[in-house]
Amino acid sequence: MARLAQTAGLTDVQQEILATVRDFVDKEIIPVATELEHRDEYPQAIVDGLKELGLFGLMIPEEYGGLGESLLTYALCVEEIARGWMSVSGIINTHFIVAYMLKQHGTQEQKDHFLPRMAAGDIRGAFSMSEPGLGSDVSAITSKAVRDGEEYVLNGQKMWLTNGGTSSLVAVLVRSDEGHPEGTAPHRSMTTFLVEKEPGFGEVRPGLTIPGKIDKMGYKGVDTTELIMDGLRVPADRVLGGVTGRGFYQMMDGVEVGRVNVAARGCGVAQRAFELGVGYAQQRHTFGKPIAQHQAIQFKLAEMATKVEAAHAMMVNAARKKDSGERNDLEAGMAKYLASEYCKEVVEDAFRIHGGYGFSKEYEIERLYREAPMLLIGEGTAEIQKMIIGRRLLEEYRFQG
Repeated sequence: MARLAQTAGLTDVQQEILATVRDFVDKEIIPVATELEHRDEYPQAIVDGLKELGLFGLMIPEEYGGLGESLLTYALCVEEIARGWMSVSGIINTHFIVAYMLKQHGTQEQKDHFLPRMAAGDIRGAFSMSEPGLGSDVSAITSKAVRDGEEYVLNGQKMWLTNGGTSSLVAVLVRSDEGHPEGTAPHRSMTTFLVEKEPGFGEVRPGLTIPGKIDKMGYKGVDTTELIMDGLRVPADRVLGGVTGRGFYQMMDGVEVGRVNVAARGCGVAQRAFELGVGYAQQRHTFGKPIAQHQAIQFKLAEMATKVEAAHAMMVNAARKKDSGERNDLEAGMAKYLASEYCKEVVEDAFRIHGGYGFSKEYEIERLYREAPMLLIGEGTAEIQKMIIGRRLLEEYRFQG
């Protein structure tokens, strides 16, 4: 039997890209991931390797120096990278969301200015919606932009900013009431600003502070931070698309890409957990034979493999739907929900197969056990996904009575 989670209908170019990424993961990521994760160390050598492979420009059009590949190709690469170490996939995810938003919604000047350097990996992207008291209620954003001549002045505090320290371009969603009278629906009075900054921590430009990294249970290595704006002045030509009031829709378009990414991460982590579980089950002996020969373990492996296959199929479907130009919020929500839930279950089953050794930091499954929970909340919780899925189903299956 072939490896789990194979994808039919790929071109020769796609297959070559995936083979290259898989080889890089096996040789450059898996051998060092656990050590770097335990030290919470940014994987600079790995990131430099991804830059050499051209992965930072994977979805950026060729006219801007990228490879011009599809969301499906990107998602399959993310799946491979997350199989090695999920934190590395987080480093490129926010970069690609910002690049995608620029490609889809930016002015020509913005595309010409940012995309070539993003494709080369010289500019690293991050995006910021969440705030300390916000949760999933994006309409409750309080950060605000006020027009002052040819600039806007931004004030507020943002939260859970992946790549907050290492990025040099942040797409920030804030409230902007200019041209939107009182009583306007909240989502119609939000604007995305393209904020350039120096990488690092502290005051990275006048009016913009990136505090130190947030200490997390898992998902280490990649920097997760707050972002504090206190009189941050941004030129008017750095409004994404050049028009205020469209930020919510631009961000939601980017989040659909992000949800496919999170689904791909779940698939990759689940695949690695299965590999670890099925490998250990053939090495560990109890009662005179490998535990893989015990029916209880075979049942568990069968369930794990089936979940890996199902999650992968839904992720591929969501990516292909987005690539076709069709609305894919239903498919992306389903894929993100299923892949993250199945990932948690497959990781826990692999953890159980390892027995007491799964609790030891010497074994890789311990790291995966701490990483999987992030997928349950990243890019929207399971409850948010079910709300999206439910509403879309009611649109499609409206009762005709």
